[in-house]
Amino acid sequence: MAASSTKSGHLSEPKSLQVWEHASTKGCFFLEEDGGIVSLQYRLHIPVTSTVFITIRPLNLNQEDEKPSSWMTVDTALFVVTGNKTKEDSNLVCFTEQRDKEKFGWKGELSAGTYYILPFTTGCRLKRKRTPVAKTAQLVYRTDAGELALTKEFRAALSDIFEVIDLDGNGLLSLEEYNFFEQRTSGEKCDEDAWAVCRENFDTKKNELTRQGFMELNLMEANDREGDPTDLWVTLESMGYNRALEMVEACPFVIDVYSEDVKPTVQPVNLESGSKILNTALHRSVISKGEAKVIKGHDNVIIHNYRSEARISSVVTNKSSHKVTVHVNNEQSKNCISSRGMSVFAVEVPARAKMVCQHVVPINEKQEWTYHCVESIVS
Repeated sequence: MAASSTKSGHLSEPKSLQVWEHASTKGCFFLEEDGGIVSLQYRLHIPVTSTVFITIRPLNLNQEDEKPSSWMTVDTALFVVTGNKTKEDSNLVCFTEQRDKEKFGWKGELSAGTYYILPFTTGCRLKRKRTPVAKTAQLVYRTDAGELALTKEFRAALSDIFEVIDLDGNGLLSLEEYNFFEQRTSGEKCDEDAWAVCRENFDTKKNELTRQGFMELNLMEANDREGDPTDLWVTLESMGYNRALEMVEACPFVIDVYSEDVKPTVQPVNLESGSKILNTALHRSVISKGEAKVIKGHDNVIIHNYRSEARISSVVTNKSSHKVTVHVNNEQSKNCISSRGMSVFAVEVPARAKMVCQHVVPINEKQEWTYHCVESIVS
């Protein structure tokens, strides 16, 4: 299905990229309560076989400031798979192994057809922040006339949220885009009738909600609760904000798909956490591209290690007929951070199953990092 023309290493753009056909979309990694990570997944359609260049990078929302957004160091990746409508039986086509600063990409030939694009981050740098904030931000206030208004800080946060959920970047929110936001924040969806009411009451353009309309919608929610900000905080926290209005538990990103011969189309399809299809793709990438080693004294338990410039991922394959507990020790590693959040831990792997053991990235990218891991079976 795919023929990659490049190996792991530095990402370089095709020379004539500016004349290639281009499709772009945005998305966001969100941290769940249990520490899992959820993100939109996408459908990619390539009408005829073509050379394709696919990239993902974190989205910097601080364009005016000198200081980049805090999540710009979060590692990102894309897995491209084929699959039927149930997506249970998917095949890994390719994944982004090359890198240029915070951008990760893949270039190669894709056959005509429909694919799924699955964004991924290791979770090493996107972690739950337990530190309490010094002061809770104010979201609304009463004007001299006694009317409710949104504070400047809350308006700035809403403007950034608008930027993140405006997936096609046209400066407007379609019903589909708004519904991905609703699904994330309330678990519900807005139907056509409710959307028609939105269009009547708030600022819209071409049947889509403007940034101003999005502000008005949030002000109406504040008015409905007579200024009680509880529900507004639920929305903000589900979008990754802390009580100081800093986005600390989310990482917005941009996906670009370039095709040499034909216009590609990219559509968001669903918001999934702990997706089975992504797990399968991850396992296959590590096993096909990584090095395998048998755990001493246990021929049926194999550790697969995949190394790239940006990350190390390891998967345990348990071929035995009983579950095993693998003890993992990273204490000899230097300048490394594990997705497990600990240097010593244990992983329970069911019989005849595969499981991600850990992902590892450098703490400081500018310094050397040494990965040294010892695995053993707990009997």
